[in-house]
Amino acid sequence: MRVDGKVAVITGAGGDLGRGMALCLAGAGARVLVNDRLSARAEETVGLVRKQGGEALAHEADVTRTDEVRGMMARAVAEWGTVDILVNNAGDFRDALIQNMTDEDWDFVVDVSLKGSFICSRAVVPLMMERRYGKIVNISSLAYKGNIGQANYTSAKAGVVGLTLALGLELARHGVNVNCVAPGLIETPKTVTRLRADARERLVRLTPMRRMGEIADIAQAVLFLSSDVSKYITRQVLHVSGGMEGF
Repeated sequence: MRVDGKVAVITGAGGDLGRGMALCLAGAGARVLVNDRLSARAEETVGLVRKQGGEALAHEADVTRTDEVRGMMARAVAEWGTVDILVNNAGDFRDALIQNMTDEDWDFVVDVSLKGSFICSRAVVPLMMERRYGKIVNISSLAYKGNIGQANYTSAKAGVVGLTLALGLELARHGVNVNCVAPGLIETPKTVTRLRADARERLVRLTPMRRMGEIADIAQAVLFLSSDVSKYITRQVLHVSGGMEGF
């Protein structure tokens, strides 16, 4: 699976999963624009990409703001001529039971994951349609099936699945593939911080493979859907979950 010379924009790539995706796609030959709302985190990812011999640049932007997203895509085009791959990875948590969840908790999580994916896709689609080529990979979560204390996150990630299905239909005739990766329980520094040991053990027991996944498992799935190996695959949700069907 190679993406030599392709231009990839990865949102939220200063975080653990996004960083893994950036390193993986760059290692397979892509030029990567690393987006994050915190420039220091984006620059750190770029440094790691360049250390392994890849080509990348950092771009600070809020994916919920249309003007900033348009500026980000314009920069990718100015630097490298086009955008071949968009990975809508940006997302965050604000967990609470429904009676305790505030409007701000809801808006923040839904806006970053779902609205951000919409705005970034809308910005890049004209470029892809003009060339009759493009790969959009949306990052959902197995939580889209429902999870206690995550009404906002579950709704956002279910919306990402719906966005994938709708855009896949709209764009198939224009040569653009739109797919979705839904991670299960993945071992990241944030997961270790957020989960108590007993909760972690319970979730591992619920996973048929009886272990947590690795960041590389998600990154390789994104690479597969970004490459031409998957050129006849669109509108699909790829569960990378060790067989787990829901949290």
